[in-house]
Amino acid sequence: MKKVRIGVMGVYRGNSMIKYCKLAENTELVAICDKWEEGLENSKKENEGLDITYYNNFEDFIKHDMDAVVLANYATEHAPFAIAAMKAGKHVFSEVLPVQTMKEAVELVETVEATGKIYAYGENYCYMSAPYEMRRLYREGKIGELEYAEGEYVHNCETIWPDITYGDKNHWRNNVYSTFYCTHSLGPIIHITGLRPVSVIGVEPTLNERRMRVGAKGAEFGFELVTFENGGIVKSLHGGLYKNSVWYSIYGSKGKMESSREGTGNGNVDRLYMYADDYSGQYKKGGILDSYLPEREFDELAKSFGHGKSDFYTMYNFAQKILGDESADIIDVYEALDMFLPGMFAYRSILAGSIPMEIPNLRNKEEREKWRNDTACTDKNVAGDMLLPTQKGGTPEIDDAVYDRMKNLWIERREKKKAGK
Repeated sequence: MKKVRIGVMGVYRGNSMIKYCKLAENTELVAICDKWEEGLENSKKENEGLDITYYNNFEDFIKHDMDAVVLANYATEHAPFAIAAMKAGKHVFSEVLPVQTMKEAVELVETVEATGKIYAYGENYCYMSAPYEMRRLYREGKIGELEYAEGEYVHNCETIWPDITYGDKNHWRNNVYSTFYCTHSLGPIIHITGLRPVSVIGVEPTLNERRMRVGAKGAEFGFELVTFENGGIVKSLHGGLYKNSVWYSIYGSKGKMESSREGTGNGNVDRLYMYADDYSGQYKKGGILDSYLPEREFDELAKSFGHGKSDFYTMYNFAQKILGDESADIIDVYEALDMFLPGMFAYRSILAGSIPMEIPNLRNKEEREKWRNDTACTDKNVAGDMLLPTQKGGTPEIDDAVYDRMKNLWIERREKKKAGK
């Protein structure tokens, strides 16, 4: 079987993709890149005996003889590397998120179109068992046309904040706005229905103590109320509320389906519940018509992969697409932006008093000109004179002692791990 030669950038999040390339039959791992020298050395030890070339800079890495790259670097930095990789003749698998600004969004779309390279967005929650089964059922018309849906991704990261930000006050997680990371909650609804979001209203709470004490400058959670092209309404909730929860629910014109919530047992988000009628307008009494754990072809091989096996399926489909399998289900650049832009414009809505905002459709070339030079974001190195505050009340000042504490915790935990404690 022909294999796709893959290079992975980012050994921390990229470890799952490295694992895939080592186990799967359709890929070959040929290069690994990271500026984090310790992580690179650890990767060398873990992969000893394999013919892999290691790089500590992207400029040399991208020249390596390979077919595709996996970008598992910082979430705010994917677009520039994706654009450079495609211009260098490589296909791209981009971990979340696709872009940081509208300027990057326009450049990314036009690079995909100009190079003809495959771009796959790694929104793995779309490929969890229940949401993916919901996609099949929806596309078969089992519950009719979308009328209302909810997507929820709640992840309280306070206990692991030192491990994922290293006490760096400039780390992207400490500086993004509340609705930035919306694709885990909204993305599966888009992938299930195939519908495009056209407008959004955003809401966020005030900054709270939990955020301040770890050094995060954005609000605790974000909320998007999204209107889809067919008139359906979607509520997307994500952030760091107290108790973790992943859950998806869709009401159609002749039925309803939802996943079980994370943390509830009974299969968690993998279990699917479905209520459906034969035709619109006739509600059948009698409770749940169907409840089951969906199964897929590679579930046994995928069971050791994270995010409910979905890390396996995102990579499998990416490789298969490169190999010419037209049925391989990837999230292309247009769908990736459909998932991300509602969060961007929800924040613009929040800053404007939670008024509705139209969501651009960058499939239309005429819409791109308005956004070609729009660098609005919370990253001062990217935004220039279009810098946004990190929350609706402004960007808070946080004492450096908070970051020193986070850094010391990170170092302490890392040393304990090294010592095997």
